Amino acid sequence: MCGRYASTRSPQDLTQLFDVTEWRPEETLAPSWNVAPTDPVYAVLERPARDGGEKGEVRRELRALRWGLVPSWAKDPKGGARMINARVETVHEKPAYRKAFAKRRCLLPADGFYEWDPVKDEATGKVRKQPYFIHPADDSVMALAGLYEYWRDPDVADPDDPGAWLMTCTIITTEATDEAGRVHPRMPLALTPDHYDTWLDPHHQDTHDLRALLGSPADGRLDALAVSPAVNSVRNNGPHLLDPAT
Repeated sequence: MCGRYASTRSPQDLTQLFDVTEWRPEETLAPSWNVAPTDPVYAVLERPARDGGEKGEVRRELRALRWGLVPSWAKDPKGGARMINARVETVHEKPAYRKAFAKRRCLLPADGFYEWDPVKDEATGKVRKQPYFIHPADDSVMALAGLYEYWRDPDVADPDDPGAWLMTCTIITTEATDEAGRVHPRMPLALTPDHYDTWLDPHHQDTHDLRALLGSPADGRLDALAVSPAVNSVRNNGPHLLDPAT
């Protein structure tokens, strides 16, 4: 699974990296070296242009969404914390994800992600979890394949009220490769730039074609760095979390 990751690039950098045409300064997020479930996260997505414009025209946005998908039919948003990941093997058919998979796909920019490996302490005999930061060897951005969804708050009467809608997202996971596989059997699925346009296009709803994009993680070697156990607590944040473990 993917339960924690780092996302420290600025919205200015992300708009350039992903050819974003619209972002909202009021949704600017602080850099985070310890992104956790239910946190606001950056997502790149495409939606139909507001002015109608030419048929099929879409705009590419950088938005701040809550991590943990809440299906549109959910009675309340509490279950979102448990839906931070969607397995690539079943994402197209699970009730919570299949509509979003067909129409509401996104990319979640990340510097890398964390996984934990059980290690036995030779001195005490106790087992502890050693965190690893898994990231591209060239430090390029990871474009994690994700889905997003809208949830309508029934307690807000006016649908035009910004508080009436909650936008949430989930990360698609796959079998781990490279160094990630040494630490944990699964990992987030990252896409290569040549697949961004097709993945984000809301008019592309052929699930067979879309699943073909998710056949393997993005090319490129991953490094796994053993880091401080400080990352184990969501209260800790900062670049020191990536210091090598001692």
